[in-house]
Amino acid sequence: MRILQLLCAAILLCLLSVSPALAQASDMTFFLTSVGSGNGADLGGLAGADAHCQSLAAAVGAGNKTWRAYLSTTGSGGVNARDRIGSGPWQNIKGVVVAQNVDQLHGENNLTKETVLNENGGMTNGRGDDPNQHDILTGSNLDGTASTDTDACSNWTSSADGTGSAMVGHFDRQGGGANPTSWNSAHGSRGCSQANLVGTGGNGYFYCFAAN
Repeated sequence: MRILQLLCAAILLCLLSVSPALAQASDMTFFLTSVGSGNGADLGGLAGADAHCQSLAAAVGAGNKTWRAYLSTTGSGGVNARDRIGSGPWQNIKGVVVAQNVDQLHGENNLTKETVLNENGGMTNGRGDDPNQHDILTGSNLDGTASTDTDACSNWTSSADGTGSAMVGHFDRQGGGANPTSWNSAHGSRGCSQANLVGTGGNGYFYCFAAN
């Protein structure tokens, strides 16, 4: 009987410690992926990237929303990242609002190293950490429209060495490039392979937003 009582107490303690996190996850509407595709900038196109967001969200109890990757594409049928993520507001797993709407997201937002959390509530390595992983795939200009300075690694279907590039942002708002403090449009990547993304301070991560 004593063993059963201790077991019940342990289970109750676990439930009490986990429930708040699950409740927070269910209200989460924004996160940075904790893992990339593992294949450089080949994300399986927009559909593959969206599915990755959906899967990561579902794993923490937030799969009841429609998740979209913050990625732009170019060429015929090109899409602007800002047009595919809904209207906001967006908050991280801890309930901190990072932007009220699309205009604020691309203006005076609340995106910082401390607020750009992954779906598990963890922080990602930024500049000064080892390894630096602050380059985030976006393919976008400062205003969230598609960047024509890169080909978005064949619209997120290529991990080839030596060809293609993707516009990246710095989630920690520091570093180099034309716009070093930009979360979505700091500079182009060295290439599209996983090695090239890692070599310039990234790991193939991207932002996910709940579009509904």
